[in-house]
Order: sequence, then C-alpha cells, then structure tokens
Amino acid sequence: MIRIAVQKSGRLSDKSLQLLKDCGIKFENGGRKLSTQAKNFPMEILFLRDDDIPQYVANGVADLGILGLNEVEEKDQKVDVIKQLGFAGCRLSLAVQKDVDYPGLEWFNGKRVASSYTTIVEKFFKDKGIQATTEEIGGSVEIAPGIGLADGICDIVSTGSTLIMNGLKEVETVMYSEAVLISNPTLDNQKKELLEKLMFRMEAVQNAAKSKYILLNAPNDKIEEISSLLPGMKSPTVLPLAEAGWSSLHSVIEENDFWNVIDQLKDAGAQGILVSPIEKLIA
Repeated sequence: MIRIAVQKSGRLSDKSLQLLKDCGIKFENGGRKLSTQAKNFPMEILFLRDDDIPQYVANGVADLGILGLNEVEEKDQKVDVIKQLGFAGCRLSLAVQKDVDYPGLEWFNGKRVASSYTTIVEKFFKDKGIQATTEEIGGSVEIAPGIGLADGICDIVSTGSTLIMNGLKEVETVMYSEAVLISNPTLDNQKKELLEKLMFRMEAVQNAAKSKYILLNAPNDKIEEISSLLPGMKSPTVLPLAEAGWSSLHSVIEENDFWNVIDQLKDAGAQGILVSPIEKLIA
C-alpha cells in the first residue's frame, strides 16, 4: 500500500481529490476524517495541513504528497518533485503600498518584508544581492505595511484583487507555483511500482484535459490536405460516408491547435466539424 498526503482544506484540496477520482480511485472523504483508504487501489489518503506535508513525506509517514510548489520550496525538506499537475497556478510576489514610487528591486535594500514564505524570500534577496530583513507572519500578510510592521510583503497572488483591496500593488514576481506531486526519495520497489501505476493514470487524465476529439467530413480529394492540418496523434482515421466522394476524419488534437487551424480546415473544405472532450487519453 502507498500513502499519499493531500491538503485537508483550502484551495488545493478539492482539485487534488478530484484528480485522484479522475484516476479511477474510489474513496470516501466526508466528515472530519484524518485518513481514508481507497476501495479499489492499494492507497491510503492522509488529510493534512499543506505546510506539514513536506515533512511527513520526507520522514516517510506519507510516501507521496500533493501540494503547491511554493510550500515545497519553503519547507526545504528532502523530497523529490516528480510531477507538475497543471492546476492551482499562482505566483509568489513582492508588493508595496500603492503610493510608493517604486524604481526597481533595489528599493528593498534596508527594508522589512512580511511574509509566510521567509525561506523563499531570503533566498531570493540573497541571489539578487539585496540587503533586506524579513518578518514571518502566519496570515493576513497584506495588513503589515498599513500598520507599520513592514515596508512591503511577499505573498501568494492569483488575481491580485486582494492586494488592491488592501492598498497594495504587485512589483516583483519571486516564483511561479502550481500543484505538484512529491515523493519520499527512498520508496521500496513495491511502492515504486504503485507510484508508476498512479503516474500512468495521471498522465492519461492530463493528456485528456488538454486534448479534444475532432470529427469532420471532407471531400475525398481534400483528405490529404486536411490531414496535414491536423497536428494530432499520428494520422487521422478516415472512414467512407454513405455519400459518394466524401469521408469522415477522426483525430485527437490539442484544443489550442484546433483554434489555430479552424479557418484553414474550413477553407480546405471540411464540413460538419464536431469537437468533443476526452475523458482519458493513453498516448
């Protein structure tokens, strides 16, 4: 059995659990359970605070963990980041009061910065040659400049609306973050095998999320031209239609690629274009 730690509440929790469900893993996660066992996969799920997950994984209490890359970097534990999961994207940014005439990063020399991520901030300033001090705050970081605790802050930013509401402006990006899968570096062979199976399922879910199934009708004399416009998996499947001289083309294409070539497909004679989501995609 393999143990995986996920955030018990907060912005990552729902998406982390949904990912496991999309991977075909069935479990109960209601109530105030601290852990639950999957019904159809040898896995136990632990519900923890996100900032505790790196330590639990490093110590071997959990074998795997899903959390933000920012928390991994902040806790600096001996864990392996083995997969980016493509959700919960955000950035860790420096911000100052909106009326500050900000000339550049050198403004922070001699200043105090409040943050929940002091390890990351201190390393960032050191790498940039900035002499600043940090004040560690567990929550409500945005209030620090207004009450005189700090000259600026460093905090997680998604839309920036919270900064604006508190009279702050974003001035520097320290790092970009998203949900990642981490692992204890010393998994035994049995757990490595289970991890490989889990990774295989995650890949199938991720491939499906960014791809679409496309079906279209085309004149037979345009099949080669239209096929060349479909940058999908190998070549499209071609099936004859009841109407003579026409065929149906089936392919898989990344959604962004489709919007880039839609006009060309129509100009080449494609008709009845149908685009559908894919539940799983094994490449």
